[in-house]
Amino acid sequence: MVSPQPYIAHFDLDSFFVSVEILNNPSLKGKPVLVGGYERGVVAACSYEARKFGIHSAMPMRKAMQLCPHAIVTNSSRGDYSRYSRWVTEIIASKVPLFEKASIDEFYIDMTGMDKFFGVSKYAKELRETIRKETGLPISAGIASAKFIAKMATNEAKPNGFLEILPGRETDFLWPLGIEKINGVGKQTEQTLKNFGIYTIKQLAETPVELLTRYVGKWGESLWEKAHGRGSTHIETEWEQKSMSHENTFDSDSTDINFMHAELVRLTEKTAYTLREDEKLTGCVTVKIRYNDFETTTRQETIDYTALDDQLIAKTRSLFNKLYEKGRPVRLLGVRFSQFIPFSVQMSLFDNNMGKLNLYKAVDEIKNQFGSAVMKKGSAVSRKKHS
Repeated sequence: MVSPQPYIAHFDLDSFFVSVEILNNPSLKGKPVLVGGYERGVVAACSYEARKFGIHSAMPMRKAMQLCPHAIVTNSSRGDYSRYSRWVTEIIASKVPLFEKASIDEFYIDMTGMDKFFGVSKYAKELRETIRKETGLPISAGIASAKFIAKMATNEAKPNGFLEILPGRETDFLWPLGIEKINGVGKQTEQTLKNFGIYTIKQLAETPVELLTRYVGKWGESLWEKAHGRGSTHIETEWEQKSMSHENTFDSDSTDINFMHAELVRLTEKTAYTLREDEKLTGCVTVKIRYNDFETTTRQETIDYTALDDQLIAKTRSLFNKLYEKGRPVRLLGVRFSQFIPFSVQMSLFDNNMGKLNLYKAVDEIKNQFGSAVMKKGSAVSRKKHS
């Protein structure tokens, strides 16, 4: 049986953080806007007007302001980033059967087989227009036979554009482009390849794979495959269903609120440590309570995407306080995180979060070296519990 022609769409919200800021403050439209921290911070995102001055994400804010002294720096709408991201996610989920949320502002959609019923290009354009009209956010999209080509098509279509690479025309699109356009090719790999005279994807395709492997290691074989237009079509659909959790059954049932709060802190810290090790952010927190008669209840709430202990601890405590029937003996507590997205550097670049994140990572390193028992928050060290 012949496999159907794969069609993968890639949707990317243009300058997402900036776009949300402009929606909340329309006076920013058309101006050089920088989203991020002041002074010692870095640029989390920048408008296209700011990019004309050579500014890019992850650039130190001080340098960005030197390049464009009249730029407007803001991060006042950061509480809305997760809300808008979920809004777009809900629209996509209501329109397509298979999609992957690759980051807070980026999606892959498997449209294979839809050409028989709707027309892939037409359907993708209509979905993009629906997102634009309902949310007000600019969004670019690309369609191709593989994920990486669809993403590259989106990048070429920006800002607020659409580009389809027809089956069989992959190398026509790829080969004129520079090697730096391939997803994952960083400055070091780019420079290494250029040192060997490889500047374009066509030159990459014409280089024997054995030589590429010698130049850049195992990555060379993957680059050679991509240069010939071959790549993955796998859509990770379990991004929302996957979860990580920790729970504890007490030696004896407890009604001691202080003890249970301390246990929540311990469980949340432990799960947040796993979250950061996996380089993920969570968008949903669940607290589980099992009483002494084995009745089990849970309560969950969505949150702004985070990997920070203090935010997660505040949420688990809030959920526990809403869920717990005061005075009723508890035999088990559990904490679960779900609705993951990959850790995005932009999400950690705000002044008020960067220090915390670095602190938690430093603690993680100490735990890795000396064991988790070495460091505990004061709130996690409780008195001997009273049943």
